[in-house]
Amino acid sequence: MRIVVVGTGYVGLVSGAGLADFGNEVLCVDVNQSKIDLLERGEIPFYEPGLKDLVGRNIREKRLRFSTSLEQATRWGEVIFICVGTPQRPNGTADLRAVFAVAKSVAKAMPAYRLVIQKSTVPVGTGDQVHAILKRHAKRGIPFDIASNPEFLREGTAVENFMRPDRIVIGTATERARKILRSIYAPLYLLETPAVLTDVRTAELLKYAANAFLATKISFVNEMANLCEAVGADIRDVAKGMGLDRRIGPKFLHPGPGFGGSCLPKDTEALRAFARKAGVPVRIVGSVIETNKAQRAIAIQKVLAALKGRGTRTAAILGLSYKPDTDDLRESPALDLIRALQRKGVQVRVFDPAVDRGTAGVPSGVTFGENAYDAAKGADVLVLVTEWNEFRRLDLPKIRRVMRRRAIVDLRNVYDPETVRRLGFTYTSVGRA
Repeated sequence: MRIVVVGTGYVGLVSGAGLADFGNEVLCVDVNQSKIDLLERGEIPFYEPGLKDLVGRNIREKRLRFSTSLEQATRWGEVIFICVGTPQRPNGTADLRAVFAVAKSVAKAMPAYRLVIQKSTVPVGTGDQVHAILKRHAKRGIPFDIASNPEFLREGTAVENFMRPDRIVIGTATERARKILRSIYAPLYLLETPAVLTDVRTAELLKYAANAFLATKISFVNEMANLCEAVGADIRDVAKGMGLDRRIGPKFLHPGPGFGGSCLPKDTEALRAFARKAGVPVRIVGSVIETNKAQRAIAIQKVLAALKGRGTRTAAILGLSYKPDTDDLRESPALDLIRALQRKGVQVRVFDPAVDRGTAGVPSGVTFGENAYDAAKGADVLVLVTEWNEFRRLDLPKIRRVMRRRAIVDLRNVYDPETVRRLGFTYTSVGRA
């Protein structure tokens, strides 16, 4: 099948390369010529384990190509996936201008039947709007269908998530569209991947509901962690005991400085916004958003408390990305922490395995270390923000020797408190009295 994927960002590139690996001919389209040039050389514009090999293999097999011409791609491809960004507006709503622009361009270029599939996360009703745009701008008599096929990719494991997903969600209005999508994902049916076959609006809402529930679990365990600190309990055992209940499960029950990334923050805000417009107050989601903001403030206060004293102070921050195995800085708790420290006159040294000083979004004025030990040189506090594997087994006696003062704020509960304190460190964690 000839498939067009519009957008070569995180979702678009992973999806395009994965669909090509299923045996389809895939043409990925992006307006950014420099990004297309990069991809044609087999280079990846962001960090994602396994993606470079997946893209390279399908380029060599001539199943995956790249272009900047959406018009030509629409004339060539039978199926068009929209994978463009839907960033958050200041009022919390999703910005759908890129989605609608793609729909309009596709409509004008369609020479015959096309199935237009929305893969970006969009508010309920967006499919109806895309359908109206296609109908308004397509040539008279040309048939088309729309569908919703939301993505459930997790950064750091996106290739595995696409090739072996938990489920496939297919939202369509016609049997023709449903059959095409089932054909595209036929390789996954051989793996007995569960499929949810539903209508477009339900598929749109399902994506938001899933992300909001994951965000809820994170905010809940963070509130329990704060309570543990106040009453002298241990969140590790509380979370373990909760997770052993099969109705709850152990995932997303790890306390920390609050969730970040490209999905959970903006999707919870967008869900609250379009629910409010529908006249339905989503009170739990609203509380999740506020709890997450408060958790970041608590993390900042812990670091400032560890830095108490006069004179020039230096903090070493380990981890800038919002989670391990990605270079994504969007809504990263580390960035809020750095800015708060800088406002207090604290000098900041940082190290992240996937983020360097040239990465867009890094606050100005920070000093990059060559590694964790270099970042810790002369620091008054070491703050572990992102739980990269290499931070789990640091040589703490070596860290102690290079630091000016011995204080660790462990925002991911990576280290054993007794071990760290026995080495002479002042140790602060999350939810462990």
